Amino acid sequence: MKKHCPLLVIVLCVLYGFKDQIDPLFTVPQNFPKPVYDFKKNPLSEEKITLGRSLFYDPLLSRDETISCASCHLQNTAFTHIDHATSHGIDGRISNRNSPVLINLAWNKSFMWDGSVHHIDAQALAPIENPLEMDEKLSNVVNKLNKSKFYKKLFYKAYGDSLATGERTLKSISQFLLTLVSSNSKYDKVLRKEKGFEFNEYEQKGYKLFKANCAVCHTEPLFTNRNFENNGLQPDQYFKDGGRIKITKNKKDSLKFKVPTLRNIELSYPYMHDGRFKNLQMVLFHYTENIHKSSTLSPHLKKKINLSEQDKNNIIAFLKTLTDEEFTNNLNFSYPK
Repeated sequence: MKKHCPLLVIVLCVLYGFKDQIDPLFTVPQNFPKPVYDFKKNPLSEEKITLGRSLFYDPLLSRDETISCASCHLQNTAFTHIDHATSHGIDGRISNRNSPVLINLAWNKSFMWDGSVHHIDAQALAPIENPLEMDEKLSNVVNKLNKSKFYKKLFYKAYGDSLATGERTLKSISQFLLTLVSSNSKYDKVLRKEKGFEFNEYEQKGYKLFKANCAVCHTEPLFTNRNFENNGLQPDQYFKDGGRIKITKNKKDSLKFKVPTLRNIELSYPYMHDGRFKNLQMVLFHYTENIHKSSTLSPHLKKKINLSEQDKNNIIAFLKTLTDEEFTNNLNFSYPK
């Protein structure tokens, strides 16, 4: 990445709708709330972001050096995978959950489908040490990094000396993840009243229907309320995944999962925590015809949602306006050359 001229940053903020530069390398998009992440405790730097980017794409982080973060989080699918319902780890091991997209993480209060991780600076530890994913110890990762001439140079540029530590490794990965901001979809450009962008008839109708039926949980502009909800899925008999209750041990959290963002939803199939739905038509059929009633069902779903087939098509047309090709094609996020 090239270093940013302060004046250039200000100009770009105005042109692309950014309202607040809270870090020299991070600006808040127009209409977005204040990020949850405290940048003062881990100020971004070009060198640390570059290091984190290399780590994100490096299979060295896994026990047998075959699986990287990017193996399950591909840029062109909004940093998730689409070739199987749930994530695959080393030795062909299969996890019980679909990989979440990595979008606008600076606004997240918690991470993972069940909220088991409370801070992005520690998030990468979970997949690294999960036996179904990378199955490695962070201490072993650090040892491998300290033996690498390539990483010695990157750590020196980032931290002033070549020593890799667990904290530096995790915080560098989080620095890269924090840069994955998506705010330039057609939806964003329409709301910013950019010249040449407006919803067509079907998108406009879909937007109205979305606000009436979906926006309580998928709240604009992040398109998530960042809470945990039981969205009426029939409990999976194979994985027997209770969701949030696994973390809190509270019966009131049974079958609750984190509400995902809908940004770039067109690209991030299959859907739900276990990837059970292959397309958006199946998702909308679930919400209108197949809600599983239970004591923890979200109160927003207790009343039946009535949508015609045309209504569903209109909602899908709107959801496709959340696709941000500038995000999925941004070379700063891609595999480092």
